[in-house]
Amino acid sequence: MNIHEHQAKQILKEFGAPITNGVVVFSVDEIEEKIKSLTSNKIVIKAQIHAGGRGKAGGVKLIDKSQALIEGKKMFGKVLVTPQTGPEGKKVKRVYFQEAYDIDKEFYLSCLIDRESSKIAFISSTEGGVDIESVAKNNPEKVVTTKIDIKNSLSIDDIENITKIFSFDQKQKEDVKSLLNALNNILIKKDASLIEINPLIITKQKKLICLDAKMNFDDNAMYRQAEILKLRDLNEEEEAEIEASKFGLAYIKLNGSIGCMVNGAGLAMATMDIIKLYGEEPANFLDVGGGATKDQVTAAFKLILSDKKVKGILINIFGGIMRCDVLAEGVVEAARKNKIKVPLVVRLAGTNYEKGIEILDKSGLKILSASDLNDAAKKIVDQIK
Repeated sequence: MNIHEHQAKQILKEFGAPITNGVVVFSVDEIEEKIKSLTSNKIVIKAQIHAGGRGKAGGVKLIDKSQALIEGKKMFGKVLVTPQTGPEGKKVKRVYFQEAYDIDKEFYLSCLIDRESSKIAFISSTEGGVDIESVAKNNPEKVVTTKIDIKNSLSIDDIENITKIFSFDQKQKEDVKSLLNALNNILIKKDASLIEINPLIITKQKKLICLDAKMNFDDNAMYRQAEILKLRDLNEEEEAEIEASKFGLAYIKLNGSIGCMVNGAGLAMATMDIIKLYGEEPANFLDVGGGATKDQVTAAFKLILSDKKVKGILINIFGGIMRCDVLAEGVVEAARKNKIKVPLVVRLAGTNYEKGIEILDKSGLKILSASDLNDAAKKIVDQIK
């Protein structure tokens, strides 16, 4: 789950990290009253959307405080198109105004869960304010990764290893120690999966400040993070993905033409790969899980068909916990209820798959059975062509 910059900064503040002085505004009518608390003559206006690259898309501007109302009106309702939004872009529905700072140096600092090592990985770089991926590719020596065992506080050696690339003075070392422990505690106590400060700055007055902040949280832990869940902004999420979560389905919309319904994330990835192997693109990632009900199968069909780009559907089910005959009954019922007009190919394997195939064959619907995944992918690609 993603949250906005202003929300991430509030969490950082609660854990004792140095953040910018700023206010979030939800409508033009709030601007003049809320910015009274900002003391600098120059302020920065920042569109709040769940995507990076806002600055290049016109979503971040340095302005005179007297221009706040004019620029705020321009920002509200603006559609920002960045590499992370896709061509459709995202509409700005909230804006963050923050005081401007005289910047001396910019750095990059982040921490995330490293699943391979089951540790927390801190990433630090002297190249702040730019895409860390580009720095890692072109100047890998300027990126330091420090992996640390999960624990309540960082050791002196941990902090030294993370920050040695920065060359801080003694006061800044004390400040960054507090910041690093704040990041570590947020990651553990709030079930964050990523915290990114880009840039972390040193002002001309030698103060350390988190100029920008990004946080992601583990969806699977939200049942125990009620306060974090309240920060969810449904306006920033795909409508279909919101609907999927209501039925316990894992759904991610993609840009291809073949809708996929699969049980198991690994099998879903393999299905998507083999569709690409045969020259087409998957329209979605959709994992119905090991024990999908008829209602879930029907909901999954609706999600797939809500995408107007879908030209065909491939169902790939391995019956372990899930019985193939029950799944087949759900497919037939959902196909009839949703009046499917695109080609549908189904591959069943595992428990009661013979019964499942029989149910599909006797349904009277135009459902093609496949013997294996390779056959299924070939058939659906041939059908849509």
